[in-house]
Amino acid sequence: MSTLRLFPALRKKTRVIHVGPVAIGGDNPVVVQSMTNTDTRDISATVAQIRRLEEVGCEIVRVAVLDGAAAVAISEIKKAISVPIIADIHFDWRLAVASIQAGADGIRINPGNIGGAERLSRVVDAARDRGVPIRVGVNAGSLEKDIRVKHGGGTPEALVESALRNVGLIVERGWEAVKISIKSSDVLTTLEAYRLLSQRTDFPLHLGVTEAGGLIPGTVKSAIAIGGLLRDGIGDTFRVSLTRDPVEEVAVAYEILRALKIRQRGPEIISCPTCGRCEIDLFSLARSVEERARAIAEPIKIAVMGCVVNGPGEAREADVGVAGGKGVGIIFRGERIVRKVKEEDLLDAFWHEVEEVLRERRASDP
Repeated sequence: MSTLRLFPALRKKTRVIHVGPVAIGGDNPVVVQSMTNTDTRDISATVAQIRRLEEVGCEIVRVAVLDGAAAVAISEIKKAISVPIIADIHFDWRLAVASIQAGADGIRINPGNIGGAERLSRVVDAARDRGVPIRVGVNAGSLEKDIRVKHGGGTPEALVESALRNVGLIVERGWEAVKISIKSSDVLTTLEAYRLLSQRTDFPLHLGVTEAGGLIPGTVKSAIAIGGLLRDGIGDTFRVSLTRDPVEEVAVAYEILRALKIRQRGPEIISCPTCGRCEIDLFSLARSVEERARAIAEPIKIAVMGCVVNGPGEAREADVGVAGGKGVGIIFRGERIVRKVKEEDLLDAFWHEVEEVLRERRASDP
């Protein structure tokens, strides 16, 4: 008889690399990444977005480098942010070198489209001289022709062969600070490809589902693929790719980690789906609570319920909760009701109680 595994498997021990001060691989925590969607040449807009990402816990950020001006902008962007920055390069090896010279903490390339062995050598030389790690990023849609023909398309085996071939090109040139990603928009291909790759290499792996879609399809695909791999003990860093504000990517990432009991950051929010008993605009209340909660780093369990009668009982494990009624709401800690306020004052009163719980914790655990 099989035994249900309730927690993630022991994580595979991979090599350790450093992206700036952030350690990836080995026994280090799984690292959450995101990518800006601003024009990197617009330094003020890019810095503003990265700071928003920092506030919600993003630990590494990637920027698109489309031309020389974008590469040069990295040096100014770095002065105004705290997280390491990775330059995302396609096709032009000179942009990779320029980004490294501008101070990028890491680069992401597909060696197969960087322009040949000689140009790849120049990129690797620059990375090695500056101690900059390289992410080999292979996508199902950009495989080498011979590999695609051999495997009949972007199969898991094709992705793994491409990745290992390209990593070999970098290692042959004397640089082993490498991590690997092999992405597909198909969940099952992603799962199988990473499982095969994990068996064949000890380089750290960056997980993700490419072109995953908007908030709902992207969250579902990422939760299944990334969550499934993390539960298998595979993966050292990841990005949830969404056609949304990248802040949403980080929020989903931490929810995946929380659900797997791998990492805890910020509030866990419990909210009911509503029913005919709900007499308050719970959707707006829950959305407002979620937005305010993003700035909190400490773990805390928050409940947002639509029914005054059942709310405290159903959410008794919450540290602090709110339940709405007709024109009024109650605020509770556990099963104890602490306040009753008018609906228009409910959000502010509830948030005051959340902050009070956090203050009490900080005072008791300085």
